[in-house]
Amino acid sequence: MLDDPRVVRITGDATAAVYRRPGDTDAEQHPERYRDRPIEEAYCWSNLTSGNGSRALWLLLLPFMVVNLAHWMRPTARARTRAVRLYGVLVRLVALSLTILLTAAACEVALDLTAWQCAGVPDCSDRRSWLGFLSSARGGWWSQPGRRLAVAALVPTALVALLWLLSNRTWSAYESQRPLTAFGPDDPDPGTGDGPGAPGVSAEGRPALGRPGFWYGRRLVARLRAAHTAAGFLTVAAFVAGAAARHDRAAPGPVPVVFGRLVEAALVAGALVVLWVVCRRGRSERRLDNRLDRALVTSLPGAALALLVLAGGYAAWSRPGWVSTGALPGHLAFGVLTLAQVVLVLLLAGVALGLHRRTPEPRTVLLGLGGPVVAMLACALGGVMTGGVAQRVADWLDGPGTPGTAGAVIQGPPVLLSWQAAVIPVLLALLVVPGLLLLVRTWLTARALEPGIEREYGQERPDPARTRQIARIRAAAALTDSAPAIAGPIAGATLLLGAVAVWGAWASGEVPGVALKGNGAFAEAVAEAAQSTGSWLIGFGFILFVTSGRRAYRDASARRTIGILWDVGTFWPRAAHPFAPPCYAERAVPDLVSRMSGWTGLTGGRLVISGHSQGSVLAASAVWQLPAATRGRVALLTYGSPIERLYGRWFPAYFGAVPLHALHRTVNCWRNLWRATDPIGGRVGLDEAPGPAVDRGPLKDPLVYGRTPEHPLPEPVLGHFDYQADPVFAEERTALLDRLGPLLPRQAAADASPKSPRSQGSSGRSSG
Repeated sequence: MLDDPRVVRITGDATAAVYRRPGDTDAEQHPERYRDRPIEEAYCWSNLTSGNGSRALWLLLLPFMVVNLAHWMRPTARARTRAVRLYGVLVRLVALSLTILLTAAACEVALDLTAWQCAGVPDCSDRRSWLGFLSSARGGWWSQPGRRLAVAALVPTALVALLWLLSNRTWSAYESQRPLTAFGPDDPDPGTGDGPGAPGVSAEGRPALGRPGFWYGRRLVARLRAAHTAAGFLTVAAFVAGAAARHDRAAPGPVPVVFGRLVEAALVAGALVVLWVVCRRGRSERRLDNRLDRALVTSLPGAALALLVLAGGYAAWSRPGWVSTGALPGHLAFGVLTLAQVVLVLLLAGVALGLHRRTPEPRTVLLGLGGPVVAMLACALGGVMTGGVAQRVADWLDGPGTPGTAGAVIQGPPVLLSWQAAVIPVLLALLVVPGLLLLVRTWLTARALEPGIEREYGQERPDPARTRQIARIRAAAALTDSAPAIAGPIAGATLLLGAVAVWGAWASGEVPGVALKGNGAFAEAVAEAAQSTGSWLIGFGFILFVTSGRRAYRDASARRTIGILWDVGTFWPRAAHPFAPPCYAERAVPDLVSRMSGWTGLTGGRLVISGHSQGSVLAASAVWQLPAATRGRVALLTYGSPIERLYGRWFPAYFGAVPLHALHRTVNCWRNLWRATDPIGGRVGLDEAPGPAVDRGPLKDPLVYGRTPEHPLPEPVLGHFDYQADPVFAEERTALLDRLGPLLPRQAAADASPKSPRSQGSSGRSSG
């Protein structure tokens, strides 16, 4: 970032820190050296997202991260209305359903497929020596179904405990780090010019990202972690105790029926408490909320775990005549869970549409339905991952047979999972049409751009190949703006096909290949092909996730790639799901705010903070958090920035037109550089606002069309990277420094880019 192998850490730690060149470490003591140049320093935050190899395993938490994004995609609202609160509650309930789905999938594999079905069938357990002590054929102490379930429950219990541990560790490292703040809990920002109740502005007159507690989610994450952990333990307990209670009611024996009813009543009471905790309280952003609800955080998971132990003891009670046949009772739960997710997403869509109609913003994607669409995709991802695990484990346990069909040793996973697998090929086929349309449109756009490119570079004898290359890259970069056109149909088709899968499973009670027997040879062939293809597709998808995580653990370059993909998803605080990967901005934004506030307060100087790609989002977020007096001494330089193109369209309540206009009015000066060849960065779109223009672009890319005496070799098309290679970058940086005024030390430059070159207003390759 500083173009110097010898750097000195000024402040920070090995995870994120501010660096300078060795000669600049004492710059504040020698201001005379910097009359004609800035003090350059760089903030490096790459280890927050792409540090050690274990972070690649966060890929397995992808559905949790995606549903957390849905919370922040809420349309703009004029005030914290009931609709806003209802939107947050619905997203948190969808997130809770994903935790239950993951735990239920682990129970399906460990309790149903392994302990109930395989261990209860000699033909299956005899082929698995490690199941010998559980095998019903051996008649050992552990061979009774209830005791097999109690032992197998250790697997999903360990999974829930691992998720709690990961969440607790990252909570201590991220959410629990109290930021340095220079304003009081209700200190309004007189410089915004926006009164309370304006869209995108909080009740105290600050834009949402400027609220004192926005990057301090300690209390909510602790509450949600307790609730989701308890929900996981209760799900395991329900699988264990439910089967035993059903047996006791159907065939009275040595265990009183009332015991089972008491355990079930306790499970229902625990579920109601979990729902109350999830729905009761959202984020507190208007102040730094240091309260922790220690009694709730400690007692709720502990009580759920105690109830799980009680359920295990109840199931392990001797029942000599109990034999496990078929599938474990409780398969209906997967259908109920899927139906609940569909209903929650539809309700969320209704709330989002209502909010968008009250405060419409033209650039908001999908008429404000971005959040529901992403929530639906999170549910689909969760279904694919959990279904893939269950399908593959069932195939492995059954050996040469196919679970659920004639000749199979075990019945296999719930029928619904087979129906969900069968609709995946249909979904992929439906996506072929919009994919082809995008390809054709991109080709036509590139052809239309060619004459303009030749005129732009003033070529009398243009090179057709070079022209086509530039036009093709520009047309491909514009595809980013077509993402809603793909995401919307995917979510709609997923919702419709998911409902068809639920109906098919409940109506037939058989896997698709069996359910359509007798409906004609063609229908049977299509059903069997869709079922088998979908099963292998979801299995392949899960294996791809696992191998990607393993490769990233061993390969640093792959780890960096996954870290880059994670930058956008983990920018936002964990407001909906506590098991999502942690929010690096809860460390990075307070770091930048503290550095800028501390430096300007100690020296009285002014500074330029620059950021590239995702670094530009961090830089803008940090400027929002500054007190008004400090913000007046700060200039902002962004380039390759997705602030409006991605964040403004998908997260309008936080990066919409009103918050960006407020930032433009309060920051001393702001300049944004962009290219038509950049698929990520773009315009900010505030040029019609009063004051100096923000955007400059599109910059020429490549800088030179062909070979010249000054550039004898072909210049590359830089796209999203290396903005510093353009002379415009240095020109705009100098102009910003001049507009800040000649104070001594005249300037300091902070770079909010994660991984690359120069400093001051620079950055380089980023994540975003």
